[in-house]
Amino acid sequence: MSIRTNDMDIRYDLKMQDEQINSHFPEMNHIARMNESQKKAWEAYYDPIKKNFLENKPEGDELSLWKYQRYMRDYLACIRSVDENVGRVLNYLEKNGLLDNTLVVYTSDQGFYMGEHGWFDKRFMYEQSLRTPLLMHLPKGYEQKGEIQELVQNIDYAPTFLDMAGVEVPGEVQGKSLKELLQGNKASAWRDAVYYHYYDFPNEHMVKKHYGIRTERYKLIHFYDDIDEWELYDLETDPDEMNNLIHSEQHVATVARLKKELKKLQEQYGDTTFPAWQ
Repeated sequence: MSIRTNDMDIRYDLKMQDEQINSHFPEMNHIARMNESQKKAWEAYYDPIKKNFLENKPEGDELSLWKYQRYMRDYLACIRSVDENVGRVLNYLEKNGLLDNTLVVYTSDQGFYMGEHGWFDKRFMYEQSLRTPLLMHLPKGYEQKGEIQELVQNIDYAPTFLDMAGVEVPGEVQGKSLKELLQGNKASAWRDAVYYHYYDFPNEHMVKKHYGIRTERYKLIHFYDDIDEWELYDLETDPDEMNNLIHSEQHVATVARLKKELKKLQEQYGDTTFPAWQ
């Protein structure tokens, strides 16, 4: 997860497909799934970058700066492409008289670190990857404008889409429909905390197993397995999550309350894939 270390794989994470460049997992190949037209466009862009890198290999701090700049350029190019193609979809719907009867959703499976905490990628429970984009262009009949302030999770997407389409939501679905909120109403009995659990360790990015709870103000995280460390952040006074308050005497009651709520959420979702700590 660290940009400065070998966690960032130049061949995989920076898309520099070449046998001369070492990789932790050389079998993973971005190009293999492309058609000839896509491959040609890929090589036209990346081959000069790859050639320059192999001829002028940076080291130390210069390598860290090079990796960060390469990563940022790819990320910004991706955002530009998404922006252009969302525009194409909206233009098509409007041109064909479909926009007022269509729900358009832009979202992602997670956020991304772009150097915050010295990291790249995702997986950790800190805000940059926990917070996920969710933008909606609503059909007629929905009054909501601007931001929804309630805590929303990706498990809410399926029940929302079913509910908006007039389809009964199965009882076993864990998420909540956003339909009331999108209609500009105050949803009844909405959640006041979200649960997170990352357990895929060891893997290529070596992020330790951890779970936690996030409320509007606080976040409590427990790293477990081969370690046992707790972290507490006050997102109101410390939005960048730089000051761990877990040993703060002023927050003893807050930690106890959050641990109690955390246990309830684990029971609610039937999550038992961790050692008992209660």
